[in-house]
Amino acid sequence: MSDTLSIIVLIKQVPDIEKVRFDFETGRLDRSSAEAVINPFDLNALEAAVQIKERMGATVTAISMGPKTAENSLRDAIARGADRAILLTDTRFAGADTLATSYTLASAIKKLGVFDLVICGEKTIDGDTAQVGPEVAEFLGIPHVAYVEEIQEINRDSILVKSKMGKNYYLIELGFPGLITVTKDVNNPRLPTFRDKIRSRKTEITVWNAESLSKIAEIDRFGISGSPTSVVKVYAPHSESRKGQIFHGDVEDAAERIVDILKELNVTR
Repeated sequence: MSDTLSIIVLIKQVPDIEKVRFDFETGRLDRSSAEAVINPFDLNALEAAVQIKERMGATVTAISMGPKTAENSLRDAIARGADRAILLTDTRFAGADTLATSYTLASAIKKLGVFDLVICGEKTIDGDTAQVGPEVAEFLGIPHVAYVEEIQEINRDSILVKSKMGKNYYLIELGFPGLITVTKDVNNPRLPTFRDKIRSRKTEITVWNAESLSKIAEIDRFGISGSPTSVVKVYAPHSESRKGQIFHGDVEDAAERIVDILKELNVTR
């Protein structure tokens, strides 16, 4: 067993949510309408991994599933402290729901071999499901802790974290190998320096396709063929129009008129 921790960070390239347009006909985000960035919650996951690396030594591997352009986000991850990056890209990965996405990511982690800790952002801003982290843990057969707000202690065998679920806080010790999902409260992600950006441009990105995972996974469980759910329809919720009335004159007369209206509507007796 190596004395250095092996940490895997899952990141996703997402459209800038403030600029992206939504295609109501297809029920999908028009990703071409906005610049692509690393999912903000995944930046917290990456920062958590890099802080552990600086604290006790670790190898940080960033993995992303997406189009070829997601390589830009992986280079950003390297500039922010990741040691290596792997891009999962293939047309057979397209159209994946959270289950198929999690299966593909877990398959890539299995291909990597021995690891200690997987760190994910709690959710993505384009999907907002918070499902991928826990599902990856399930496919890997490892324990996980979600909604981690603080990493209190870590050693070679386990990590002690504070997690918030609902109104309650939980202090949980998680043995390795394990997975955590972190919230935006866990840290403040650093900005890469110009030198780090230049260095990241020279770093080779490992690229895996469906065939690369075929000895570990079932290809028909990737992408849309492995997705039991799909978007059927997207629409704005119906809202009933409301009208207002303004009563002028004496306060007591206005109050009586309001009471009469409420009685007419059977709101009061």
